[in-house]
Order: sequence, then C-alpha cells, then structure tokens
Amino acid sequence: MIAKHTISVLVENKFGVLARVSSLFSGRGFNIDTLNVGPTHREGFSRITATILGGDEALDQALKQLNKLVNVIEVEDFQDVDAVSRELILMRVQAGSETRSEILQICDIFRAKIIDVAVETVIIEVTGNANKIMAFLKLIEPFGIIEMARTGNVALKRGD
Repeated sequence: MIAKHTISVLVENKFGVLARVSSLFSGRGFNIDTLNVGPTHREGFSRITATILGGDEALDQALKQLNKLVNVIEVEDFQDVDAVSRELILMRVQAGSETRSEILQICDIFRAKIIDVAVETVIIEVTGNANKIMAFLKLIEPFGIIEMARTGNVALKRGD
C-alpha cells in the first residue's frame, strides 16, 4: 500500500551526505514530496526530514539500507510514532485597500503574521501542521498568491 511517510535522519554534517540520502530514496522509486535539512543543537550534526510517498515493504528495505550509510547516526519513520510536525510558508499575496482587512482577519484566525506590507501586497508567514496549512491556503488563494516558498515538514518524536 502506498502511503505518505515522514522520515527523520540524523546525520553528520559532511559533504555528500544529503545527496546519498536523497538518492537512496529516489533510486528505489520513492517520490520525495518535501525535503528539509538544517543543523541541530549539536555541532557537526544535521537533521534531514523527508516526506516521501511509497509502499511500506519497500520503505522498510530503504530504511535498513539508510541505516548502513556512512555518516548516518539515526533513522526514524514517524508513521506509527506520536510526533509533532510543522511547516513554514512565506507568501506574497495581493492585498489592495479593499481586501487588506479581510486578509488580516484570516491571518488572525490562523495565527499567521504579516511580515511586510507594500501598497498592493503583503508578505505572510504561517506555520503549522499540514491540515492548518491547507485550510489557510484555501482561504488565501482567492486573493491572489503571487509568490510562495515552503520549508517542507520538520518533525520530532513526542515524549522521551
């Protein structure tokens, strides 16, 4: 069965590690839906968070092979784990004087922030889980999204 999986990979921050991790997934026929990489609180380490689409059996094999890669410290599939995930979006939206107050109300409801204002546009920052992001986009889209950048998911396991 094909499902969406959020995978977290703790790696040593070394040249070529991201390429090896992403090519392992794509080489086995997985579509990488989102990919996010950033440093952790420990110097010299990064966390790769990937949202991929694929079958459970093939994913198990890929995760076992991923664990064998040099510079990979820890691999976790959040499919059956209680986890928290968030995404960040920045977007420039049409916002003339006649629609700006309505856009502000939508932003207030979703706890989004307007971080830049121009005569006919605003730049909005919104963070949240996938459901919140999709609901926000549905309401903002009619105003006219000019440009958008998304981080993709970042995720951590809940608890100890």
